[in-house]
Amino acid sequence: MTSRRDFMKQGSAALGASLLAGSSLAAIPRLLGASPAPDPRALELFADIPGVKELMNAALNAAKMAGASYADVRCSRQRQNFVFTREQQILQVVDTDTVGIGVRALVDGTWGFAATRVLTNDGAAAAAREAVAIAKASRIARARPIEWLPSPVVADGKWKGAYVQDPFDIPVEQKAELLLKANAAAMKTKNVKYVFSGFFFVKDERNYANTDGSVIQQDTVRSWPTMQITAVSADFSDFQNRANMIQPMARGWEYVLASDLVGNAPKWGEEAAAKLTAKPVDVGRYDLVLDPANLWLTIHESIGHPTELDRAMGYEANYAGTSFVAPPEKMLGTLKYGPSIMNVQGDRTQEGGLSTIGWDDDGVKPDEFLIVKNGMFNDYQTTREQAPWLRWWYDKNGRPVRSHGCSYAQGWDNVQFQRMPNVSLLPGEKDLSINDLVSATDRGILIQGDGSFSIDQQRFNAQFGGQTFHEIKGGKIVGVLKDVAYQIRTPDFWNSMDMIGGKSSYVLGGSFFDGKGQPPQVNAVSHGSPPARFKNVNVINTGRKA
Repeated sequence: MTSRRDFMKQGSAALGASLLAGSSLAAIPRLLGASPAPDPRALELFADIPGVKELMNAALNAAKMAGASYADVRCSRQRQNFVFTREQQILQVVDTDTVGIGVRALVDGTWGFAATRVLTNDGAAAAAREAVAIAKASRIARARPIEWLPSPVVADGKWKGAYVQDPFDIPVEQKAELLLKANAAAMKTKNVKYVFSGFFFVKDERNYANTDGSVIQQDTVRSWPTMQITAVSADFSDFQNRANMIQPMARGWEYVLASDLVGNAPKWGEEAAAKLTAKPVDVGRYDLVLDPANLWLTIHESIGHPTELDRAMGYEANYAGTSFVAPPEKMLGTLKYGPSIMNVQGDRTQEGGLSTIGWDDDGVKPDEFLIVKNGMFNDYQTTREQAPWLRWWYDKNGRPVRSHGCSYAQGWDNVQFQRMPNVSLLPGEKDLSINDLVSATDRGILIQGDGSFSIDQQRFNAQFGGQTFHEIKGGKIVGVLKDVAYQIRTPDFWNSMDMIGGKSSYVLGGSFFDGKGQPPQVNAVSHGSPPARFKNVNVINTGRKA
């Protein structure tokens, strides 16, 4: 079972990671924590698929014998590798590896969960019996019995992510060499004084089984090459950063090579240096042309989080907040989230998406569903437990009551619950490019890349920055701006969208670290979009002193 010390280490790492977006990349190494390395015998057993299935059967049988009406078990291994450099120094190399088994049991409409690193039949059975005991003890606090939605049985499911070359097969020397070459290339740019770079790699190997009869094997890799380049003015009166140039993806080493850090580093350095002489933005209202590399974060915070059903129902109020998209009976089919050109899709199927998977941690094959349909709020993110809460809405619209496949646990020692799928703004019917949007804008700002942000507990009022800012006049880019941030009220902002790019301009962005839950867990999630234009948005100057 997880010790208090391990719990605190893992919880602190997850909390820190959840706050990562918009923070200094140099702080990342201090946020990492890990469980003790797995016993070599555990790794040997984990590689034996028949042995793993026997373990899972032992857990399920023990749970049923102890009184569970339903149980599921996850036997999984998660590996992480992070390499950090600065200029020509290797700052840190972090490797973590954890393997174990977690059992969830449903007894009299109440959940219990337990986990162990002891990968033996007796160890798995003991965890299952503890999960049942916890469920029985928790019965006294149950508000209402859980309605567990039936789901098709997957007798022998196998799924592999979109990666080609496993980054865990690449020597650390090769990874560090590539980063140092990219740093050197960036440092050749005038005024560039500091460069931080790093690689994040995660490999998840998951085995799942439940008392319905499903048995599933899945394997996915996530990769994130990143840099932060800092330019300093000659008189040391100003410094400017360029960061978050490459989006994390569920791909392998081939994605790192395709990102061409060495080739692109001088350009990114020039973008940082250009902000030193950029004009500070004048406060006021502008038409904003937002690049997908900026818009993904706005989608994440103002659409992804508020449409999580557990948040809307108040189950996250103590930690992650609530939602302005509540209660469901007053919002579904009634809330005008945006204009008719706005369609937002939830899915765990997009190739390369960080949340993409074959089956979720309830054993459900995820579907594609419209969260926003023609501007109207249409659906929430759900699990097998949550979908029945919206039976009235699905019955009203002649739709089946089914989970959207949004159940996820960070690791074998975490209980699964509703986590965000890939949530994406779909492209428009006309195949417009970002240049088309700029040329149609008389007075505005083109914003690329994501920066710092702030949002309230209901995801209603927010402020977002960016990485590069270009002033638009008369349909043309006329210069570079700095100190730009835009303020929104979520429904007003999305209803101000009047132009949207087409299929050829659609790009996936995303977050490697998204926190939720108590104890906190971290997941990764992608958000695709084309560029889009928003009318008359309030812009502030973040560099102005009071």
